[in-house]
Amino acid sequence: MSMGARLAQERRSQNLTQEQLAEKLGVTRQAVSRWESDTAYPETDKILRMAALFGVSCDYLLGVGSETGSAPPSPVTRLLRETVGKKVLLVFYEEENFIFCDYALILDFDGGWANVEFVREKKDKRETRLIPLSSIRTITILDEGGEG
Repeated sequence: MSMGARLAQERRSQNLTQEQLAEKLGVTRQAVSRWESDTAYPETDKILRMAALFGVSCDYLLGVGSETGSAPPSPVTRLLRETVGKKVLLVFYEEENFIFCDYALILDFDGGWANVEFVREKKDKRETRLIPLSSIRTITILDEGGEG
């Protein structure tokens, strides 16, 4: 089951309309619709709030593990966990574009997702986002001097 399907199922189990959920989260009804149709993903703070509202784990909403227990992490996930807290150069794919990050800090990995703080190439605005591991194209760990 996709994340969007899980969100829709949990929203309906709480007898909430898309508009009511959107109001609780401070977003538009269209945002909730895009999440449920898997055309967009909610921000980390919204996932946390929905998990609390629905009484489920973030892992469940994101489709990590199963309802009866979590599957062991893949070898790739185990290797990527070693980058947590380290500065990296990051390239990931988003909406048919590659995003190049001059600086990124891997905050955490959770199943098939990475919580990443980054600065896009040639920009100085920091963003923090939950990124599907499947969209990450390259990660280069930087040494203390900032060189890979």
